[in-house]
Amino acid sequence: MKTGSGVPIEELESLYQLILDSAGEGVYGLGNDGKITFSNAAATKILGWESDQVLGQQAHDVHHHSHADGTPYPKEQCPIYAALKDGETHRVNNEVFWHTNGKPIPVSYVSTPIIRDGKPDGAVILFKDDSQRRELEQQRQCAFEELEKLRTDYQLILDAAGEGIYGLDSDGLITFSNAASTAILGWKGEDVLGRSSHEIHHHTHADGSNYPREQCPIYAAITDGEVHHVENEVFWHTDGSPVPVEYTSTPILRDGKPVGAVVVFRNVSDRKALEKQRENAYEEIKQLKEKLELERDYLRDEVNTAGKFGEIIGESEAIKRTLAQVEAVAQTPASVLILGESGVGKEMIARAIHTQSDRADKPMVKVNCASIPNELFESEFFGHVKGAFTGAHQDRVGRLQLADGGTLFLDEVGEIPIAQQGKLLRALQEGEFERVGDHKTIHVNVRVVAATNRKLEEEIKAGHFREDLFYRLSVFPIEVPPLRDRVSDIVPLATAFLKNACEELGRKPLKLTQSHATLLEKHNWPGNIRELKNTIDRAVISSTDKKLRLDLALTSVPSEKQQAVNSPVAVASSYLTNDEFKELEKANIIAALQHSNWKTWGDNGAAVLLGIKASTLAYQMKMFGIKKPVNDE
Repeated sequence: MKTGSGVPIEELESLYQLILDSAGEGVYGLGNDGKITFSNAAATKILGWESDQVLGQQAHDVHHHSHADGTPYPKEQCPIYAALKDGETHRVNNEVFWHTNGKPIPVSYVSTPIIRDGKPDGAVILFKDDSQRRELEQQRQCAFEELEKLRTDYQLILDAAGEGIYGLDSDGLITFSNAASTAILGWKGEDVLGRSSHEIHHHTHADGSNYPREQCPIYAAITDGEVHHVENEVFWHTDGSPVPVEYTSTPILRDGKPVGAVVVFRNVSDRKALEKQRENAYEEIKQLKEKLELERDYLRDEVNTAGKFGEIIGESEAIKRTLAQVEAVAQTPASVLILGESGVGKEMIARAIHTQSDRADKPMVKVNCASIPNELFESEFFGHVKGAFTGAHQDRVGRLQLADGGTLFLDEVGEIPIAQQGKLLRALQEGEFERVGDHKTIHVNVRVVAATNRKLEEEIKAGHFREDLFYRLSVFPIEVPPLRDRVSDIVPLATAFLKNACEELGRKPLKLTQSHATLLEKHNWPGNIRELKNTIDRAVISSTDKKLRLDLALTSVPSEKQQAVNSPVAVASSYLTNDEFKELEKANIIAALQHSNWKTWGDNGAAVLLGIKASTLAYQMKMFGIKKPVNDE
């Protein structure tokens, strides 16, 4: 039989079969009843069925009867036959056809209907073996899963670390981070990936100044291939606060060249806080040590002073009135201003106020305001830190801090320079101050007792004393009477001084006679109690055997003209010039030195005889140019 073109049908069928067999995909045709009408060589190769074995067989029954898991595949659900019903092309992936050996073959196929007169009259099935593709996909999936597992494991390891960790590429962009970095800096991992670490958290120094990227040690590891370890820097938190860190930037090398870096950092805030606490503790211990040493010295001075002067002696109405005022004010926190001439015992009154107050277990710190140079006023009162000024080689505790909890005794308060009075007033009013060279505020609680022989009201009018400081100090003024108003107390005082002088000078006990008493009571005592004590000391020094040579001691007392120096009631014509007074003081020091055989300190030393400290005597000797004669050595 031939076709219309004159080609025999058998020859045409052979040609079609040749074309089909040249295809790489499996092909078979279905009639409208679903039976196989033809197949090609690729179909046989893929499924193992020979053409004559499948022709006239239901395709579904031959190789599509079951799912890959072996469960039945209902024919009515088969997409191959769906094309015979709905006339639509059906493309299917990830199914199996069954081989003659009973093994499933992964395939993807297309079922295309043959349309005749507008109706499906069969179908052509084109399928290919996806085994290799499936295997490659499976290998790729396995590799991907393994990679994900490794990535998960690595991330778990990273997240288990207490230090913050992130990676950088060659451009300094973040490639990974861990949970600790988020906890330390607040940045989430997804927020930092692909961003510059420097711009995120290393852009600025702790003081707020710009941190140039080219100076950043993190990026240096990428450029020079070296490990960089850095301490005492900050990374910036998302909330804008600096986080103290130390970090190490380690280069990632490939073929010997840096291609990135791993940065490991830790939050050292706690360590810094502990270091600061330790520094503060050391500083506090140091200050306490200095304060205790100074307190010890002051307490030693107080003990020595108490040993010299003892209790306040006197039964006169004048001193009783003063002591009644002391008793009334001692237990209060009120500031006290002690007034009186030089030598009346203002310091003894101040000590009495302190010892009867609830601050008696704390030191009474004395400040001789007249002896402090103007340039050292702040350092003396407030203290200073090392390096605050030239000569400040170590920290110094000021008198105000030393008196914390106790009493601050401002002797000769009228001598404070007017320029410094405001600073002192502020510290006393607010109970706080700063040491020279330091910004740290020190809070103190002190009770102020001041003393002066000046008329402060007149000093205020003259512009030499601040009125507000005067009112701050004189909440409770106490006037200490001069010795001339305490005539009945002269002999008891002299007796006590005589006993002490004999003990201190190593002399046998001496007694005052009635004539001595009369002589003492008739004396004017412009130098008050201090003059009386010095007179008794001189009398003991001048004495021989058991006879007190008060006559020798009194003859060395200044004349009437000289007595006028310390007397507020003296007439204008009775005075000593400054040079005369200095010569008298110099002569007195030389006399004491000669008597002590030029021994300046210790028992029977000139300082003890004069009733002054050895350091004060050394200063006065230097001031007057007094030196031990060569022939006395």
